[in-house]
Amino acid sequence: VQLVESGGGLVQPGGSLRISCAASGFTVRFYNMGWYRQAPGKQRELVARITSSSSTNYADSVKGRFTISRDNAKNTVYLQMNSLKPEDTAVYYCNVPVGPSDSGRHPWGQGTQVTVSS
Repeated sequence: VQLVESGGGLVQPGGSLRISCAASGFTVRFYNMGWYRQAPGKQRELVARITSSSSTNYADSVKGRFTISRDNAKNTVYLQMNSLKPEDTAVYYCNVPVGPSDSGRHPWGQGTQVTVSS
């Protein structure tokens, strides 16, 4: 199993970014998938989840600004991030959520850095 996140970068406050998570070794459409983030000095937190039936839910801190989606043909999960704020700065990871909100089923990928700054 491998999870490869990409698409991060530097963006100004109020800007948008879409990040991707390409999975191999398992089929994402059969599992709940989540996007997590970890800011410096903070615990990793789950910010968005999409179920195998395509229901979605979000942490309060990103609700209304972030959208999680899935492309079954590409076995890839996306996170569209709009109206970005400096507090969204973190390394973003994807995984299959399990147990506590900072846990994932599979080995973590390298993540993708998102920096929101003017």
